[in-house]
Amino acid sequence: MTSPFEKNPSMTEPQSPSYPPAEPPPSPEELEAAAAANEADALAQLANVQAEADALKAKVAELTDQAMRAQAEAQNARRRADDEIAKVRKFAVESFAESLLPVIDSLEAGLKVENASAEQLREGTEATLRQLQAALERNKVVAVDPPAGAKFDPATQQAISMVPSEQAPNTVAGVLQKGYTIADRVLRPALVTVAAPK
Repeated sequence: MTSPFEKNPSMTEPQSPSYPPAEPPPSPEELEAAAAANEADALAQLANVQAEADALKAKVAELTDQAMRAQAEAQNARRRADDEIAKVRKFAVESFAESLLPVIDSLEAGLKVENASAEQLREGTEATLRQLQAALERNKVVAVDPPAGAKFDPATQQAISMVPSEQAPNTVAGVLQKGYTIADRVLRPALVTVAAPK
């Protein structure tokens, strides 16, 4: 029997961990070389950052120039459009006035006739009215003159009153005054009477 103080061969003594052999401290030349390498890397990174900054500044300048040119072009286009609109308005009125000149000529010619009969005056007036209507139609001025029984349209007609009628309710019973539109825009609504509900 073995004593508890005797060594048991199956038990091993704890071993101390093994460390790699320590490297010797770097020499001053190695430290200087490492510092120089770090400084070179830092300078290279700084040069890269500076180059990127310069490239970005150039891009910003280019984009600013493009934006200013686009803004100037937009202002020029707006100015040209305003000039064109002013010209169109001016010449549209000029064209309209020119189309009315034959009507004035006819009226003046009719006034120069002395001792005209009632029938001659009527014929001249009707011819002048046709000239005026043609001039208005050429300039897209169209009469609004709904027939009796047509459905009342509040967009182009104004009801003056409701009258008892045999017609369907809310239809035009009569026209008191024609209306006019110009290019689908109402200049004056037609004044109408409307059939009352039965």
